[in-house]
Amino acid sequence: MRDFLLFTIFISFIIFQRVVELLLAKSNEKWMLKQGAIEFGKRHYRMMVILHFMFMICFSMEKLLLNRGLSTLWPAIFGVFILAQVLRIWIIASLGRCWNTKIIVLPQFPVIRKGPYRFLRHPNYVVVSLEIIVIPLLFSAYFTAIMFTVLNSLVLMIRIPAEEKALKALTAYEGIFQDCHRFVPKFVK
Repeated sequence: MRDFLLFTIFISFIIFQRVVELLLAKSNEKWMLKQGAIEFGKRHYRMMVILHFMFMICFSMEKLLLNRGLSTLWPAIFGVFILAQVLRIWIIASLGRCWNTKIIVLPQFPVIRKGPYRFLRHPNYVVVSLEIIVIPLLFSAYFTAIMFTVLNSLVLMIRIPAEEKALKALTAYEGIFQDCHRFVPKFVK
């Protein structure tokens, strides 16, 4: 019973967080489009939405049907989840009105290289990838963790090049991020 209550609270938090993020992204999208921004990657964005929706469904179903219980490593896994949430907030705060779930680029707008973007080109994808692993592992949903880690990797193989291509075409992205890795931090001197 305690395990089910923890799961219910946890999944409710994640759903609430995603709804708030989508509302923020929609507000930022409207603002950016009014400023002359251009959207890219509409076709693969649908894949991302489906992936994240199915992740929540599969995670919930695996938890409810198999009910393997809370992981014995839950303190460490939950610690990684909290770290990912702190990083997510830092990312959103660093990008401000330019943060979005879509690829929306303001032509000639100064490229943001502050916060975690000082160390990584794509810290948001690091956070999402971590979450896709640790959220199901917290409740021993191994199938979901493995399957969606693979699926997320495949989607990111499309998403990241599309995002970088759009940024290179309309901003000074390439010059600003030439010394910065995609996923492994390179600490600025």
